Amino acid sequence: MHRRLFARTLAVLALAATAATAGAPTATAEAPTPAQTRLNATIDAVLADSRLAGAQAGVVVLDTTTGQTLYQRNGDRRLVPASNTKLLTSTAALELLGPGHRFTTDVAGTGVRRAGLLAGNLYLRGGGDPTMLAEDYDALAAQVAAQGVRVVSGNLVADDTRYDRTRLGPDWTWDDESYYYAAQVSALTVAPDTDYDAGTVIVHATPSADAGSPPVVTMTPPNGYLRIDNRAETVADGETTISFEREHGSNTIVVTGQIAVGEEPESDWMTVWEPTGYAADIFRAALLRNGVRVLGRTVLGQATPEDAKPVARHDSMPLAELMVPFLKLSNNGHAEVLTKELGRVLSGSGTWSAGLAAIGEYVGDSGVDTGTLRQRDGSGLSRRNLIPPAEFVALLAAVRAEPWFDDWYAALPIAGNAERFVGGTLRSRMRGTAAANNVHAKTGSLTGASSLSGYVTDADGHLLAFSIVLNNYLTSSVKGLEDQIAIALAAYSEKGTTAARLAVPTAPEAPRVPEGLECSWVKPIAC
Repeated sequence: MHRRLFARTLAVLALAATAATAGAPTATAEAPTPAQTRLNATIDAVLADSRLAGAQAGVVVLDTTTGQTLYQRNGDRRLVPASNTKLLTSTAALELLGPGHRFTTDVAGTGVRRAGLLAGNLYLRGGGDPTMLAEDYDALAAQVAAQGVRVVSGNLVADDTRYDRTRLGPDWTWDDESYYYAAQVSALTVAPDTDYDAGTVIVHATPSADAGSPPVVTMTPPNGYLRIDNRAETVADGETTISFEREHGSNTIVVTGQIAVGEEPESDWMTVWEPTGYAADIFRAALLRNGVRVLGRTVLGQATPEDAKPVARHDSMPLAELMVPFLKLSNNGHAEVLTKELGRVLSGSGTWSAGLAAIGEYVGDSGVDTGTLRQRDGSGLSRRNLIPPAEFVALLAAVRAEPWFDDWYAALPIAGNAERFVGGTLRSRMRGTAAANNVHAKTGSLTGASSLSGYVTDADGHLLAFSIVLNNYLTSSVKGLEDQIAIALAAYSEKGTTAARLAVPTAPEAPRVPEGLECSWVKPIAC
C-alpha cells in the first residue's frame, strides 16, 4: 500500500502542470527548452491536419524520468477512449487478481459410482476461462473416462453460475452482436483457436467441385449446437461474395453469396447465442468420443452441489501469460471476463458493476482521478466510456512501480514488429522509423474514435508516457496522425538540437481496415 501511495503521489505531482493549464497547447512547470518548443510545434502541426477539422483531440506527454510534462492539449477533456479502456482493466486485473491467477474448469459428479455407472448428474463447472478449446474439453472427458465412468444415468449440467447471466456489455450496439469482437460473456465457454476468441465459432465455405452446387460449409470446432442455412452457390468463375450472418436470438448461421470452383475457402468468426450451451455441446460430444455416455439431457445454468465429488479439472495459463493475446490482439472478451472475475473474487459478485467498482478503486489508488472519468465496460466497446488523456498518463506513470510491470509492458503491442504476438495491433505501423520496436502502446478504434496510449523511449533514453485520444472526426482513419506524434516522440532529444526548422515526421501508411475496427478484429488477420 505504501508503494502504491508513493506512486500515486508521483503521478499527481507530475501532472499538476497539465491540470493547471488544461486546454493550452503546451504545459510545463518551467519555461520550455528549445527542444520542447520544437516538439510542441511539431505535435501542434500534426493536430492541425485537415482530417481533424471540427474534431476533438486530447494529447498528453510525460517524461517519466524527470516527471516533467512535455506536451499537453486538452488533457482534462473527457473523450471516448475505445480500446484504451483495456489499460485500466488489465492493470487492475494484474494487481488485484495477481499475475499467477488461473481460471479453473472442473467436472464433478453426484450420486453413487459403481462398476462404471455414475447414478447421478455430471456437472461441468465453468470458472470463466476464455482460453478453453475443444481439445481442452476432450482432455477433461478423457479424465472422466480414466476415473472409470462409462455411463451417467442423470443429466449433464453446465454450471455457469460463477458470473451473472448478463451476456452482452452495457451500451453495446445491436448490429455488433454477430461479430466476434462482441461475443457473449459466460463463465463457461469455448474458443475456436489460439487467438482465444471465446464464445465464437469459425465458419468455412469451400467451393464444390461442380458449378451450380452449394459450397461445402463446415465449422471449427465441429459441433451440433449451431445450424447452417446454406443459401450460397458455387459458380464456374467470378468474384467471391460469400457472407455469413447469425440470425438474432438464434444459432442459425445464414450463408449467402457465391464462390468460384477452385477458389480458396472463405472463413469468418461468428458469435454464438448462449455460449454455455455451446460448451456443454462440445463437452458432451467429447465424452462420447471417450466412451462416456450421458443418458439424461443437457441442463444449463444450475449450480454444482457442494457435496458433488471432483472427477476432472483443467487450469488455464496464468494471467501474466494471458495478457499477451489479450493486449496484443485487443481481445474484448478477455477484458469483460476479467472485469467479472474481479467482481467475483473481490466481492463475491461476478457482474460488470462489481468488477468496474474494483477497477475504479485500484486506478484511483494509483493516481487516476476517477471523478473525471466514466468506465462502462472492460473492453472499451461502449461509447459511454469517457476518459481524459491525462488520466491515462497518470496510470501509465504510476504502474511502472508495480512488480508485474515488466510482463505488462512486454504484453502491450510493439510498433513495427512483424511477429503477430509481439507487434499485435501495431505490427504494421511505424515500420522503419525511430518508433519501430520502441513504442509499446495500446491502440483503440471505434467509428469516429481513435486512440494510442503507452510508452516510447526518446533519443536521450528517457521513457515517455503518452496518450493520444481523437474523437468526432469524419475521415475513415487518423492512425497516421497518431503515428506521426509517436515517431516525433521517439526522435525527441534535449541534446544537440540547435536547428529551429519544424519537421513533421512521415509515418508509413497504416493498414486499411473497415472504419471503427481494430486491425486484429478483421479476420483473416489484417495487421
